[in-house]
Amino acid sequence: MAESKVLREEFVPLSSRIWVSAADAACAMLQGLAGSGVLTYYFTRWRGLDPLLAARVWILFGIWNAINDPLFGYVSDRTRSGLGRRIPYIRYGAPLYALAFIACWINWPGSGSNQTAMFLQMLVLLFFFDILYTSIATSIYVMPFEMAISNKVRSSILLWKIIFAVFPLAVPLVLIPMIQPGPGEDATLYQLIMVAFGIGMGATILVSTFFYREKHFQRQEEQFPFFKSLWECFTNRSFILFEVMSFTIIYVQTGLMQGVLYYFDEIAVPPVPLYVALAVGIVAGVVLFMRQREAWGVKKSMRIMALLFSCGCFAVLLGGRLLVPAAIGFFCFGLGFSGGMYLIPLMNGDVVDMDEHRTGLRREGMYAGVNSFITKPAISIAQAVFLWFLARYGYDQSLAKGLQSTSAETGILVGWTLVPGLLLFFCFVVLHGYPLAGEEWNKIKARLAVIHEKKERQYLAEQGYRYVE
Repeated sequence: MAESKVLREEFVPLSSRIWVSAADAACAMLQGLAGSGVLTYYFTRWRGLDPLLAARVWILFGIWNAINDPLFGYVSDRTRSGLGRRIPYIRYGAPLYALAFIACWINWPGSGSNQTAMFLQMLVLLFFFDILYTSIATSIYVMPFEMAISNKVRSSILLWKIIFAVFPLAVPLVLIPMIQPGPGEDATLYQLIMVAFGIGMGATILVSTFFYREKHFQRQEEQFPFFKSLWECFTNRSFILFEVMSFTIIYVQTGLMQGVLYYFDEIAVPPVPLYVALAVGIVAGVVLFMRQREAWGVKKSMRIMALLFSCGCFAVLLGGRLLVPAAIGFFCFGLGFSGGMYLIPLMNGDVVDMDEHRTGLRREGMYAGVNSFITKPAISIAQAVFLWFLARYGYDQSLAKGLQSTSAETGILVGWTLVPGLLLFFCFVVLHGYPLAGEEWNKIKARLAVIHEKKERQYLAEQGYRYVE
């Protein structure tokens, strides 16, 4: 008689949950510094790169950025190694990722004030940096699903990821404006801090891989051919509307993180009260949307978040030179940042659930790739548009901090908040037609939950685990 298996509860150690979340935050930290407005500010304001050339860098980079994620997703899904499909990219990519980040802040020999040399350095390093970022970030993103199969355990990992996500959000917004050098200032300390960030975050990512592992499971469902799979994404109406929101959030977050660097340089508003307002808004947003999401639903919560975020942009646009309206704007920024961080993944999950309801297949990977194809150019577009507004309003990159003209100050406010405010209000309007809400959708979700529970029970029992309610 064959020996029967003793079923045991699936378990992921606390150290594994913390380390994978720390690695995710460390990866996002370096991307937030190199991939947002921080690097652009450094090249244009301190090194003297023509803003129009910097804008061209981001446009060219955006073309590659659009296809980078889907391409890597295709490769990594087919990787076979003793460590698994994801961990090799995280472990061996981390040192190279750190080196690419550090190289962004070191002048190439002989580049000096040569515009062509600076243009090429920024472009080449961004390409190299993003290849490594994509390989690591994509692998870390799916690790909770490789580490566990039950939703209960996966949720315990994602909770830690949300906690750690505060750090890569706070550093570009709060620390960098305090330490960044202006034209003609000594940048040695700033460069050393960036080198320390690169070493520290790279080490965190590398070390983390020794504290979690993949379970090497893979669902063997028959999938559509590539072009049919792509077509099914775009015939999913909820996905189209989700992409409008997803693109906007990426654009807004990039634009606001870039603009804040210029804002505090030139606008005579004390930063501490504004940072306090931002922090209060972030906490209030987490509490508000976590408490009300069940009552409001994802659709209504998302529309409220978009409207509040939009109001914050217009408050800064119209009254950003005064403390009170600026504080109101920063408070709404906080609501928007935290709301987007919490609600976007939930909305994405609903879209994939609807696809499963329509096709009978679970296709997170395809949706992630198409989402990246559509939204990652938002990073480049946001940078280019902001720099275009600065040029239109006469911003002089060679002036020391606080010496810009009134017109240039207006250009900062307009370039920083006008387009994000309009995009967010547009999202508020078009999400009225988002179909995944109401009683019928709740019934579909309930049916899918039953199907998922049966699959989980069956898989865990085959692996020797006990399903836990």
